[in-house]
Formats: sequence, structure tokens, C-alpha cells
Amino acid sequence: MSFQNDKYAVSDEFSAETSGESSRVRFRPNIRFLLAGAWFGVLLVKAEVISWFRIQEMFRLDSFHMYGVIGAAVAVGAVSVWLIRRFNGKTISGEAIRLESRRFDKGKIYGGLIFGIGWAITGACPGPIYAQIGYGYYSGIVTLAAAVAGAWVYGYYRSRLPH
Repeated sequence: MSFQNDKYAVSDEFSAETSGESSRVRFRPNIRFLLAGAWFGVLLVKAEVISWFRIQEMFRLDSFHMYGVIGAAVAVGAVSVWLIRRFNGKTISGEAIRLESRRFDKGKIYGGLIFGIGWAITGACPGPIYAQIGYGYYSGIVTLAAAVAGAWVYGYYRSRLPH
């Protein structure tokens, strides 16, 4: 579908130039990803995992709610990884999914501690930030800005960090 006037052609497609190659990306078929993200956001709100109070209860060991949600997510993830490995899973585009082993190092402990402290202070890990903003918790904008800044700082210093 396209619309043309004197100056602009409007379409549900757009072109992207990368490395001298042009590729057409259709908008309408990708709406499913927007709908899936919106559905996931509703799920996060209904499960109360965007609630700062629920997260504080978890860190104070006052409630099992968040541990139950996280445990269920870990169980679903473990079964999903097992199924992908067992049946040689493929992406939507048909490419083989490769799950590579990672080496453990102490940097993961430091990163986990920094992540946990940020999570405890802000009441959000990266996924629910968008759901918080969408639900009207506009303090999530500050959390999002801090997460982006933290990712940028990590990217900037990554080559200088111990391996």
C-alpha cells in the first residue's frame, strides 16, 4: 500500500542502506512483534512484576511472589533450551540456533552485584522498564536513561576491563 503526493511517497515499507546494500523492510508483517511486546507488557503488569513494592518485598525476603515468578521463568527457559537442543531448533527464518558455552569469570559476579543493586534501588530490571513507563510509572524514564548510560559506559570501558 502506498500513497503519493507532490513531495513524498508514503508506504508501509521503508528502505535501509547498510554497507552499500539496500533492503526493503515491510512494516505490516512486523506488527506482530509490536503486539507480542504489548502482550508481554500486559503480562508483566498483571503478574505485578513491575511493582516497586513487590521487588522490595523480594529483596527484604518478605514475600515469595517474585521468587515464584522468577523460578517459573527459569523453569520455562530451561525446558526451552532443552527442547531447542533436543530437536535442533531453528529461528523463524530457518537458521539453526547455536547455544554456545560461556566461560565463568569473576566479572560476572561483579556485574550481577551491580545489576542487583540497581534493581533493588529502582525496582526494575531491563524488561519491565518499558512496561512501567507504559503503565504510567514515569520514574521508569529515569531508570531507562540510567540503564542506557550504564550500557554505554560498559561498552566504552569493556576493552580495558579484566577478562
